[in-house]
Amino acid sequence: MIVTKILLVGCGKMGSAMLAGWLERGIRAADVVVIDPHAQGLPDGVTVLGDVDLLSKTFIPDITILAVKPQVMAEVLPAYARLAGQTVFLSIAAGKPVEFFRRHLGEAAAVIRAMPNTPAAVQRGITVCFAGPGVAQEPRALAQSLLEAVGEVAWIDDESQMDAVTAVSGSGPAYVFLLAEVMAAAGVAAGLPADLADRLARATVSGGGELLRQSLDSSAQLRINVTSPGGTTAAALAVLMDEAKGMAPLMTDAVAAATKRGKELAG
Repeated sequence: MIVTKILLVGCGKMGSAMLAGWLERGIRAADVVVIDPHAQGLPDGVTVLGDVDLLSKTFIPDITILAVKPQVMAEVLPAYARLAGQTVFLSIAAGKPVEFFRRHLGEAAAVIRAMPNTPAAVQRGITVCFAGPGVAQEPRALAQSLLEAVGEVAWIDDESQMDAVTAVSGSGPAYVFLLAEVMAAAGVAAGLPADLADRLARATVSGGGELLRQSLDSSAQLRINVTSPGGTTAAALAVLMDEAKGMAPLMTDAVAAATKRGKELAG
Protein backbone atom coordinates (compact mmCIF):
# COMPACT_ATOMS: atom_id res chain seq x y z
CA MET A 1 0.00 0.00 0.00
CA ILE A 2 1.32 3.43 -0.95
CA VAL A 3 2.06 5.57 2.12
CA THR A 4 -0.11 8.64 1.89
CA LYS A 5 -2.28 11.18 3.68
CA ILE A 6 -5.99 10.66 3.13
CA LEU A 7 -8.96 12.94 3.68
CA LEU A 8 -12.20 10.96 3.76
CA VAL A 9 -15.31 13.11 3.39
CA GLY A 10 -18.25 11.03 4.59
CA CYS A 11 -17.87 7.77 6.48
CA GLY A 12 -21.05 5.82 5.87
CA LYS A 13 -21.12 2.17 4.81
CA MET A 14 -18.85 2.56 1.78
CA GLY A 15 -16.50 5.02 3.46
CA SER A 16 -16.20 2.74 6.49
CA ALA A 17 -15.51 -0.29 4.29
CA MET A 18 -12.73 1.55 2.48
CA LEU A 19 -11.25 2.84 5.74
CA ALA A 20 -11.15 -0.67 7.21
CA GLY A 21 -9.45 -1.96 4.07
CA TRP A 22 -6.81 0.77 4.13
CA LEU A 23 -5.91 0.16 7.75
CA GLU A 24 -5.74 -3.58 7.18
CA ARG A 25 -3.33 -2.99 4.32
CA GLY A 26 -0.99 -0.84 6.37
CA ILE A 27 -2.14 2.77 6.06
CA ARG A 28 -1.47 4.44 9.42
CA ALA A 29 -4.56 5.64 11.27
CA ALA A 30 -2.70 8.89 11.99
CA ASP A 31 -2.54 9.59 8.24
CA VAL A 32 -6.32 9.54 7.82
CA VAL A 33 -8.69 12.40 8.61
CA VAL A 34 -12.44 11.83 8.41
CA ILE A 35 -14.91 14.68 7.93
CA ASP A 36 -18.31 13.47 9.11
CA PRO A 37 -20.43 15.00 11.88
CA HIS A 38 -22.24 11.68 12.35
CA ALA A 39 -19.27 9.30 12.37
CA GLN A 40 -19.14 6.94 15.33
CA GLY A 41 -17.01 4.04 16.46
CA LEU A 42 -14.11 4.64 14.09
CA PRO A 43 -10.73 2.97 14.74
CA ASP A 44 -8.41 4.51 17.30
CA GLY A 45 -5.94 7.00 15.88
CA VAL A 46 -8.14 8.23 13.04
CA THR A 47 -8.86 11.96 13.35
CA VAL A 48 -12.58 12.64 13.07
CA LEU A 49 -13.84 16.19 12.48
CA GLY A 50 -17.40 17.43 12.25
CA ASP A 51 -16.60 20.13 9.71
CA VAL A 52 -13.86 20.81 7.16
CA ASP A 53 -13.29 24.24 8.71
CA LEU A 54 -11.71 22.38 11.64
CA LEU A 55 -9.13 20.76 9.36
CA SER A 56 -5.58 21.89 10.12
CA LYS A 57 -4.09 24.05 7.38
CA THR A 58 -0.93 21.95 7.70
CA PHE A 59 -2.74 18.75 6.71
CA ILE A 60 -2.48 18.55 2.91
CA PRO A 61 -4.03 15.27 1.75
CA ASP A 62 -2.53 13.40 -1.17
CA ILE A 63 -6.05 12.25 -1.97
CA THR A 64 -9.49 13.42 -0.90
CA ILE A 65 -12.21 10.78 -1.07
CA LEU A 66 -15.66 12.26 -1.60
CA ALA A 67 -18.03 9.67 -0.12
CA VAL A 68 -21.18 11.68 0.59
CA LYS A 69 -24.51 11.09 -1.12
CA PRO A 70 -24.88 12.63 -4.59
CA GLN A 71 -27.98 14.54 -3.49
CA VAL A 72 -25.92 16.70 -1.07
CA MET A 73 -22.65 16.84 -3.02
CA ALA A 74 -23.27 20.31 -4.49
CA GLU A 75 -23.60 21.90 -1.05
CA VAL A 76 -20.61 20.02 0.37
CA LEU A 77 -18.03 20.71 -2.37
CA PRO A 78 -17.41 24.49 -2.17
CA ALA A 79 -15.73 24.16 1.23
CA TYR A 80 -13.06 21.95 -0.37
CA ALA A 81 -12.23 24.23 -3.29
CA ARG A 82 -9.20 25.57 -1.37
CA LEU A 83 -7.59 22.13 -1.78
CA ALA A 84 -7.81 22.16 -5.58
CA GLY A 85 -4.34 21.89 -7.06
CA GLN A 86 -2.98 20.34 -3.85
CA THR A 87 -4.85 17.03 -3.80
CA VAL A 88 -6.58 14.68 -6.17
CA PHE A 89 -10.30 14.27 -5.57
CA LEU A 90 -11.77 10.79 -5.82
CA SER A 91 -15.58 10.71 -5.94
CA ILE A 92 -17.69 7.61 -5.38
CA ALA A 93 -21.00 9.48 -5.89
CA ALA A 94 -23.32 7.89 -8.43
CA GLY A 95 -24.32 10.03 -11.40
CA LYS A 96 -22.00 12.99 -10.83
CA PRO A 97 -19.62 13.57 -13.78
CA VAL A 98 -16.13 15.00 -13.53
CA GLU A 99 -17.32 18.33 -14.94
CA PHE A 100 -19.77 18.66 -12.02
CA PHE A 101 -16.86 18.57 -9.56
CA ARG A 102 -14.69 20.95 -11.55
CA ARG A 103 -17.63 23.36 -11.66
CA HIS A 104 -17.82 23.41 -7.86
CA LEU A 105 -14.13 22.96 -7.02
CA GLY A 106 -12.54 24.99 -9.81
CA GLU A 107 -10.91 24.06 -13.10
CA ALA A 108 -7.64 23.35 -11.29
CA ALA A 109 -9.22 20.38 -9.55
CA ALA A 110 -7.88 16.96 -10.54
CA VAL A 111 -10.84 14.57 -10.28
CA ILE A 112 -11.19 10.81 -10.51
CA ARG A 113 -14.72 9.49 -10.72
CA ALA A 114 -15.25 6.01 -9.30
CA MET A 115 -18.15 3.61 -8.87
CA PRO A 116 -17.61 0.89 -6.25
CA ASN A 117 -20.24 -1.56 -5.04
CA THR A 118 -21.33 -2.86 -1.66
CA PRO A 119 -19.40 -6.18 -1.65
CA ALA A 120 -16.52 -3.85 -0.77
CA ALA A 121 -17.71 -4.44 2.81
CA VAL A 122 -16.26 -7.97 2.54
CA GLN A 123 -13.40 -6.97 0.21
CA ARG A 124 -15.14 -8.57 -2.77
CA GLY A 125 -16.21 -5.38 -4.52
CA ILE A 126 -15.34 -4.04 -7.94
CA THR A 127 -14.73 -0.38 -8.67
CA VAL A 128 -14.66 1.24 -12.10
CA CYS A 129 -12.76 4.53 -12.44
CA PHE A 130 -12.52 7.39 -14.91
CA ALA A 131 -9.72 9.98 -14.67
CA GLY A 132 -10.61 13.56 -15.56
CA PRO A 133 -8.35 16.19 -17.14
CA GLY A 134 -5.03 16.82 -15.44
CA VAL A 135 -4.89 13.57 -13.46
CA ALA A 136 -1.33 12.27 -13.67
CA GLN A 137 -0.21 8.66 -13.48
CA GLU A 138 0.89 8.89 -9.85
CA PRO A 139 -2.52 9.87 -8.44
CA ARG A 140 -4.13 7.22 -10.66
CA ALA A 141 -1.86 4.62 -9.11
CA LEU A 142 -2.66 5.95 -5.65
CA ALA A 143 -6.40 5.72 -6.29
CA GLN A 144 -6.01 2.19 -7.65
CA SER A 145 -4.00 1.13 -4.60
CA LEU A 146 -6.60 2.47 -2.17
CA LEU A 147 -9.55 0.99 -4.04
CA GLU A 148 -7.89 -2.42 -4.34
CA ALA A 149 -8.17 -2.64 -0.56
CA VAL A 150 -11.87 -3.48 -1.09
CA GLY A 151 -11.77 -5.51 -4.31
CA GLU A 152 -11.02 -5.36 -8.03
CA VAL A 153 -10.43 -2.12 -9.97
CA ALA A 154 -11.03 -1.36 -13.64
CA TRP A 155 -10.61 1.85 -15.66
CA ILE A 156 -12.58 3.29 -18.56
CA ASP A 157 -11.54 5.99 -21.02
CA ASP A 158 -15.09 7.07 -21.94
CA GLU A 159 -16.96 8.68 -19.05
CA SER A 160 -20.30 8.19 -20.79
CA GLN A 161 -19.99 4.47 -19.96
CA MET A 162 -20.15 5.19 -16.23
CA ASP A 163 -23.95 5.26 -16.07
CA ALA A 164 -24.08 1.73 -17.48
CA VAL A 165 -21.31 0.67 -15.09
CA THR A 166 -23.40 2.00 -12.22
CA ALA A 167 -26.47 0.17 -13.48
CA VAL A 168 -24.64 -3.16 -13.79
CA SER A 169 -22.21 -3.29 -10.87
CA GLY A 170 -23.08 -0.36 -8.63
CA SER A 171 -26.73 -1.33 -8.38
CA GLY A 172 -26.06 -4.99 -9.21
CA PRO A 173 -25.73 -6.39 -5.68
CA ALA A 174 -29.38 -5.46 -5.10
CA TYR A 175 -30.34 -7.65 -8.06
CA VAL A 176 -28.47 -10.58 -6.50
CA PHE A 177 -30.12 -10.03 -3.12
CA LEU A 178 -33.50 -9.87 -4.84
CA LEU A 179 -32.73 -13.18 -6.53
CA ALA A 180 -32.12 -14.80 -3.14
CA GLU A 181 -35.26 -13.16 -1.77
CA VAL A 182 -37.55 -14.41 -4.54
CA MET A 183 -35.94 -17.86 -4.59
CA ALA A 184 -36.73 -18.22 -0.90
CA ALA A 185 -40.30 -17.01 -1.43
CA ALA A 186 -40.71 -19.49 -4.29
CA GLY A 187 -39.44 -22.27 -2.04
CA VAL A 188 -42.07 -21.38 0.55
CA ALA A 189 -44.73 -21.40 -2.18
CA ALA A 190 -43.53 -24.89 -3.15
CA GLY A 191 -44.03 -26.13 0.42
CA LEU A 192 -40.73 -25.53 2.22
CA PRO A 193 -40.50 -24.01 5.73
CA ALA A 194 -39.49 -20.35 5.50
CA ASP A 195 -36.24 -20.74 7.44
CA LEU A 196 -35.08 -23.67 5.28
CA ALA A 197 -36.08 -21.88 2.07
CA ASP A 198 -34.09 -18.80 3.12
CA ARG A 199 -31.07 -20.93 4.06
CA LEU A 200 -31.16 -22.79 0.75
CA ALA A 201 -31.47 -19.56 -1.27
CA ARG A 202 -28.63 -17.81 0.58
CA ALA A 203 -26.25 -20.75 0.33
CA THR A 204 -27.08 -21.38 -3.32
CA VAL A 205 -26.65 -17.76 -4.43
CA SER A 206 -23.46 -17.18 -2.42
CA GLY A 207 -22.01 -20.58 -3.34
CA GLY A 208 -22.86 -20.12 -7.00
CA GLY A 209 -21.22 -16.72 -6.92
CA GLU A 210 -18.04 -18.13 -5.41
CA LEU A 211 -17.96 -20.91 -8.02
CA LEU A 212 -18.37 -18.29 -10.74
CA ARG A 213 -15.52 -16.24 -9.23
CA GLN A 214 -13.11 -19.16 -9.09
CA SER A 215 -14.04 -20.92 -12.34
CA LEU A 216 -12.34 -20.31 -15.66
CA ASP A 217 -15.60 -21.17 -17.44
CA SER A 218 -18.00 -18.48 -18.62
CA SER A 219 -21.25 -17.95 -16.76
CA ALA A 220 -23.08 -19.45 -19.75
CA GLN A 221 -20.92 -22.58 -19.62
CA LEU A 222 -21.46 -22.98 -15.88
CA ARG A 223 -25.21 -22.81 -16.50
CA ILE A 224 -24.92 -25.47 -19.18
CA ASN A 225 -22.83 -27.66 -16.86
CA VAL A 226 -25.61 -27.84 -14.26
CA THR A 227 -28.44 -28.39 -16.77
CA SER A 228 -29.28 -31.97 -17.68
CA PRO A 229 -31.42 -32.32 -20.82
CA GLY A 230 -35.03 -32.91 -19.87
CA GLY A 231 -34.31 -32.50 -16.15
CA THR A 232 -35.59 -30.22 -13.40
CA THR A 233 -33.10 -27.41 -14.12
CA ALA A 234 -34.05 -27.43 -17.79
CA ALA A 235 -37.73 -27.13 -16.84
CA ALA A 236 -37.00 -24.10 -14.66
CA LEU A 237 -34.73 -22.47 -17.24
CA ALA A 238 -37.43 -22.79 -19.89
CA VAL A 239 -39.39 -20.29 -17.81
CA LEU A 240 -36.47 -18.07 -16.76
CA MET A 241 -35.07 -17.88 -20.30
CA ASP A 242 -38.37 -17.12 -22.04
CA GLU A 243 -37.54 -14.56 -24.74
CA ALA A 244 -40.59 -12.41 -23.99
CA LYS A 245 -40.88 -12.43 -20.21
CA GLY A 246 -37.84 -14.23 -18.84
CA MET A 247 -34.83 -12.90 -16.95
CA ALA A 248 -32.97 -11.53 -20.01
CA PRO A 249 -35.58 -8.96 -21.10
CA LEU A 250 -36.32 -8.07 -17.46
CA MET A 251 -32.64 -7.48 -16.70
CA THR A 252 -32.18 -5.46 -19.89
CA ASP A 253 -35.08 -3.22 -18.89
CA ALA A 254 -33.81 -2.94 -15.32
CA VAL A 255 -30.29 -1.93 -16.34
CA ALA A 256 -31.72 0.56 -18.85
CA ALA A 257 -33.88 2.12 -16.11
CA ALA A 258 -30.90 2.41 -13.76
CA THR A 259 -28.73 3.88 -16.54
CA LYS A 260 -31.42 6.46 -17.29
CA ARG A 261 -31.66 7.43 -13.63
CA GLY A 262 -27.88 7.82 -13.47
CA LYS A 263 -27.99 10.33 -16.30
CA GLU A 264 -30.75 12.24 -14.48
CA LEU A 265 -28.53 12.53 -11.40
CA ALA A 266 -25.74 14.19 -13.36
CA GLY A 267 -26.92 17.76 -12.79
